[in-house]
Amino acid sequence: MDLIQLTPTVWQLPLPVGHVHLVRREDGFAVVDTGVPGTAPAVLAALHELGGRPADLRQIVLTHSHFDHMGSAAELVAATGAEVLAGAVDAPVISGEEPEPVPELSPAEAELHQKVTAGLTAAPRHLPVDRTLADGDQLAGWGEPVRVLHVPGHTFGAIALHLPDSGVLFPGDLIGTGPGEAHLGPFNVDRAQAIASFHRLAALAPKVLCPPHGTPVTTGAADLLRAATPELDWA
Repeated sequence: MDLIQLTPTVWQLPLPVGHVHLVRREDGFAVVDTGVPGTAPAVLAALHELGGRPADLRQIVLTHSHFDHMGSAAELVAATGAEVLAGAVDAPVISGEEPEPVPELSPAEAELHQKVTAGLTAAPRHLPVDRTLADGDQLAGWGEPVRVLHVPGHTFGAIALHLPDSGVLFPGDLIGTGPGEAHLGPFNVDRAQAIASFHRLAALAPKVLCPPHGTPVTTGAADLLRAATPELDWA
């Protein structure tokens, strides 16, 4: 898949299920999420395309514990030695110490879930989280401030990353996009929490929205989120 450059330092690697974002750091690169199991070769190829070697991947930030986000993390760590970061509440799920909480699915979500997971048989390899993240934490080395937000609802430990100087937002699965619209991501463990977290992210008025599902938004992202009605989505 062809890389899509979103800012001078951020690229999206579009994938059939769960896009991966690559970020140029001061000392190499980071990735936000890792795709389903088996995605590591595509991520390493994208890194090579940007002029990086495997050892240049310094950080893997997992927005949450679902298989299409942490699925290739263990493969990438084996190939690169990158540090793994994730929300503190989701870390035991990622490591395999706790089971994945079951989402609350509406009929529309149940139908979509069946379509999305059909044919995806490979199980993700659990792996330890090197650094757990909490609300208000900062990530260093990205060339600008990076704020961690704990945004529960999709999973109990989901996080988002906000880069206020450039206006970039990595929302995890709380926000999905389609042609001319933004919506609440499906498959949430707590719908009310997810809606509240959606509104918290929308209030940031980002300039660049980097959703793992859907198309990136580089123009009018704040207006798109302001017009969203997550209370009505998937009901």
